[in-house]
Amino acid sequence: MHEYSLAQSILRSVTKHAGNAKVTRVDLVIGEASGVLSESLCMYFDIFAENTICSDAIIKIETTKPKLRCKACGIFFVRKPFCFKCTCGSEGEPTEIGREFYIKSITIDENEI
Repeated sequence: MHEYSLAQSILRSVTKHAGNAKVTRVDLVIGEASGVLSESLCMYFDIFAENTICSDAIIKIETTKPKLRCKACGIFFVRKPFCFKCTCGSEGEPTEIGREFYIKSITIDENEI
């Protein structure tokens, strides 16, 4: 249920940066391995955004797939189910790719400034 507090944090950050401008869109990047449930996050954001400059904002989410880094050749690759092997045959190790969670951009209605 950490989406509750994440939605509050996103709203605080967006309203701080938008000033008094009407926010029409919020673009987020969420890694599939971040543990964040996009649907819950959007639901809470909509609830908290009521009667704010974000009340009509659309949330767009870009997801990133988790990637491993090959210990031998150094390339990053998406893990196949039940397999940690790179195309070179060596084992991959976990990375931070796929654990992202951040606000990529906000869009404001310039007519509402």
